[in-house]
Amino acid sequence: MKKKNLQIKLGIFLMIFSGVFFAATFIIPFFDLPTKTKVIASAVSLVLMEIVFWSGGLLVGKELFTKYKQQLNPINWFKKTKTS
Repeated sequence: MKKKNLQIKLGIFLMIFSGVFFAATFIIPFFDLPTKTKVIASAVSLVLMEIVFWSGGLLVGKELFTKYKQQLNPINWFKKTKTS
């Protein structure tokens, strides 16, 4: 059980940590680098973000992944939940 708990925590961490690569995509253009380097670095950052996010999703499992994916979607941030 302890191993499963660690696996879920690592998966959640990876899903959240993928935001660092996403933010880097927007920060890279402000560096004093050649344009070609900026384009390559931004593309690599986006690919790394996807890899880290989906590997975290594999670690947490299907049910938990869909739950956190909905919470991380900006469209769902300000929706009111229906209470019966």
